[in-house]
Amino acid sequence: MFLTSSVLLSSLLFLGVLCTPLTPRWDDLVEKHAWAEIPPGWEYHSTPSPDHVFEMRIGLKQDKIDQLISMLYEISDPSHASYGNHLSKEETDALVAPHPDSVESVETWLLHHNINAEDATFRSSAGEWLTFPVTVAQAEAMLGAKYQVYRHTASSSYVVRTLSYSLPRHLHGHVDLIAPTTYFGTMRSMKATNFIQGFVDTDEEDPIDLNDFLNPLAVPPASCATAITPSCLKILYNTVNYTPQAANRNTLGVAGYLDEFANRADLQTFFRTFLPAAVGANFTTVRVANGGDDQNDPGVEANLDIQYTEGMSFPTPNIYYSTGGSPPFIPDSQTPTNTNEPYLDWLNFIMAQSTVPQTFTTSYGDDEQTVPSDYATSVCNLFAQLGARGSSVLFSSGDFGVGGGDCRTNDGTNTVLFQPAFPASCPFVTAVGGTININPETAVSFSGGGFSRLFSTPSYQAAAVANYTARIGTQFAGLFNAAGRAYPDVAAQGQNFRVILGGRTISVGGTSASSPTVAGVISLLNDFRLANGQSSLGFLNPLIYANPQGFNDITSGRNPGCGTNGFSALAGWDPVTGLGTPDFLKLQTIVS
Repeated sequence: MFLTSSVLLSSLLFLGVLCTPLTPRWDDLVEKHAWAEIPPGWEYHSTPSPDHVFEMRIGLKQDKIDQLISMLYEISDPSHASYGNHLSKEETDALVAPHPDSVESVETWLLHHNINAEDATFRSSAGEWLTFPVTVAQAEAMLGAKYQVYRHTASSSYVVRTLSYSLPRHLHGHVDLIAPTTYFGTMRSMKATNFIQGFVDTDEEDPIDLNDFLNPLAVPPASCATAITPSCLKILYNTVNYTPQAANRNTLGVAGYLDEFANRADLQTFFRTFLPAAVGANFTTVRVANGGDDQNDPGVEANLDIQYTEGMSFPTPNIYYSTGGSPPFIPDSQTPTNTNEPYLDWLNFIMAQSTVPQTFTTSYGDDEQTVPSDYATSVCNLFAQLGARGSSVLFSSGDFGVGGGDCRTNDGTNTVLFQPAFPASCPFVTAVGGTININPETAVSFSGGGFSRLFSTPSYQAAAVANYTARIGTQFAGLFNAAGRAYPDVAAQGQNFRVILGGRTISVGGTSASSPTVAGVISLLNDFRLANGQSSLGFLNPLIYANPQGFNDITSGRNPGCGTNGFSALAGWDPVTGLGTPDFLKLQTIVS
C-alpha cells in the first residue's frame, strides 16, 4: 500500500514540526511571587509614570550552587580533610556561573522586549547577575506586574514596587530572582538593632587598668555591670593577653547602611577615653552604591560598630562599607534610580573584589516574613559564597525577642506566630544574640532568637537544636517552626555600651553592640591562625557547634515577645543566647 503524495507531504510536515525546537511562549506567564496584601508598615501612594526608569536586576540560576554549598560545608568542617581550603574568586565564579542555556534563554527574552543584554549597566564576573535600565511600562509587560509607588509610614521613604510578579513558564528554571519586585525593604525601612539609653558623664566612671586583669580567671570590675567599655569586653572574653601579629594580612569589615557615617574624630575621642594605646589608629571607608562619608553627621550605629570592632581588634585594619540608599523618588523622572536593594547592592560589590576581609559584621535586619523567599534564598546563597571564600559573616540577631509588634502573619490569615529575623535566619551567617550582667552573664530580654520559616535546620546544629526542643516539649507548640534554622548561634554583651557621638559619651544597647564585639574576637582568632601560617576561619557555624566548650554557656534569662515570655536560656544551645559568649583562650586552643 502506498501513501498518496498529499498524505506523505502532510506526514513529513508533521514530523518536521516535531523535530523543530519550539520557540518559548513569552506570554505564557506563571506567578513567581505574590503578597496577599500590602506589607505591614507600607501604604499605597500613587501610580508611577509608565516612562519612569529604574534599574532592573536579574539573578540567573546558578548552575552549580549546590556543589558550592556542599564544598562550603566540607571546608568549614574541622573534621574534614578539606577544612580551611577556601575557594578563590575564580573558583567561586565557576560554581555560580549560569548554564549557557540559562544565559541564552534570558537574553532571548530580553530581546523580545527590545532590551539588549549588551546594554547592561552591571554584569557580575560570573555572569549570574545582570542589571539594566527599564521603564515601568517595560517591566510590567515583562513580568505581568502592576507597579505602584508605596510609602513607608515610619520613615516616609518611597519605593516603586509590585504586589506580585510572574515570569514566562520557560524561564522559571533559569531565573532565581527579579528585583525590584515584591521585596519592599529599603535602607530606611530596615531595622538597625540598637537603641540609645542616654548621655553619660564619663568623669563619674573609674578607668580600668587591664594590667590588673591579666589572669584569665579574673572577674571584670563591678563598673562593667553598668558601663561596658572595650576593657570590660577584653576581660569578659579573655582577649587581654593577646596582641595581633598579622595586621598586614588580616582585615575586619563593617557593613553600614541607612546613610550612617562612622566619624573619625569621635573614634579618636573614644580611643583617648577608653583605649589610649590606639590613639592615632583609623579605619578606611569604602563607598558602595553611592554611599556617603559625611564627617559632620556621625551615626549612632556606625560609631558603635567601628568603635567596638576597632576597640576589640586593634591594631587590625578595619574597613567601614558605606552603602548608599536611593535618591528621593520623583514620579516624572526618567533618570534610572537606585533599586534600593541593600543586601544585593553590598554583596554584589563585595563578591566582585579579588580579596575580601576575613571577618564581617552587620547590625541590620528585617522580619523574615517581609522578605520574599526567592530574594531571601538569593541573598543567603551570596553569604554562602562569601563563606566559601574564607570570610566569617556575623549578623546581630535583632532586638525584639521572639518577635516585635503584634506578630501577625502577612499571608492574609493574620495568624499570631513568632517572627524570626532575616538575615540572622540564613544558615550561612553566624547570628549574635545579647547578654547583660557579669559574673554571671544572663540573657538580655530583647535578644532576638527563634526558628526560620524559610530555611530548614542545617545539619551542623541539628543535635543541639533537637536537645533544646525536646526539653521544652509542647511549650509554644504551633508558634514556631521546630524544623527551621535556629538562631542565634552565639551571644555577647548587649547593653550599656559607652559610645562617643558628636564628642559626647552616650550609652547604647542592642544586639548591634553584640555583633561587632564577637566580630572583634573572631578577627583576633583569624589573626592568630594567619600568623601561624593557617587559613582564616571562614564560615564559623560547623566549627562552633562541634566545639561548644569554647563558649561561656548562658543559662538564665528569656526573650519575650508576641505576647509571651519567649524562650528560656538553658544549659547548652538555646534560641536566646545560642551556644553562649566567646572565650578567646579556649577558642584559640580549638582553632590552633
